[in-house]
Amino acid sequence: MSVQSDHSDNSNSTPVDPSMFDAYAPAKIAEQLETVGLGKTGMGIVPLLMLGILAGAFISFGAMFYTVVMTNSGLGLGVGKMVGGLAFCLGLILVVVGGAELFTGNVLIVMGWAHRKVTTAALLRNWTVVYIGNFIGSVCIAVLGYWSDFMHMGGDAVADTAIKIAEGKVALSFDTAFVRGILCNALVCLAVWLCFAARSVVDKIVALILPITAFVVLGFEHSIANMYFIPTAILLMSDTTYAGASSLANGAIPDITIAGFFGNLIPVTIGNILGGGVFVALSYYLIYLRGKK
Repeated sequence: MSVQSDHSDNSNSTPVDPSMFDAYAPAKIAEQLETVGLGKTGMGIVPLLMLGILAGAFISFGAMFYTVVMTNSGLGLGVGKMVGGLAFCLGLILVVVGGAELFTGNVLIVMGWAHRKVTTAALLRNWTVVYIGNFIGSVCIAVLGYWSDFMHMGGDAVADTAIKIAEGKVALSFDTAFVRGILCNALVCLAVWLCFAARSVVDKIVALILPITAFVVLGFEHSIANMYFIPTAILLMSDTTYAGASSLANGAIPDITIAGFFGNLIPVTIGNILGGGVFVALSYYLIYLRGKK
């Protein structure tokens, strides 16, 4: 009696396509971004606003995380800011993976506008609604964070760090804030661009970490993050329980005001539009989409 060996038959198994693990080519990324941009401009006001509020909240969570990580780090300038930058990445990870509408990322809709598939009115409508939503979400998290008393951590050291962060922002001249806004959103939009090359959630997260960490380390200015940082400091400066613990308080920073806030926000926002819209969106439009039907 012969014994027949028991081998599993894999002849009918489906072969794995190696290309499914490859990143999308830049030309394909440009097409995907244009298609997504068209969808964004056609979205209803209510869902667009709500997604904008979520994005403002998500970026604020990253900013809160960054503030605590930067407090008494003792790691030195470069390493300390790099660790803080990695913490700040939480915000864009939540936006990209969780799904939300971020103004600085939506600057990439300029690709569809340049290709005449998105009208100027539709572009401005999207930017306006999302920007307002981002503002609401960021300020709400600033208020909730203030009420949560997490700034008392480390014997009010976190509050001190938050005030110092805002002080550095409102002290910038118009032209410096403007240029830092350009450089910031060039990196943010490149991070979004790289995410569109990815085929998995892990790929997306890995792709965005370095560009986002880089803009934080280099001290560039992100308008939506500043919608959290500066209002938080304004709240802290108005509270004597925090202000008395801060080395920068008691009227020493007169620019941390509503006027100082908008004095920073306006040039940074303009810079963000140019950095993402011209440096990234228009450049890639001219390379990959110009002349295509």
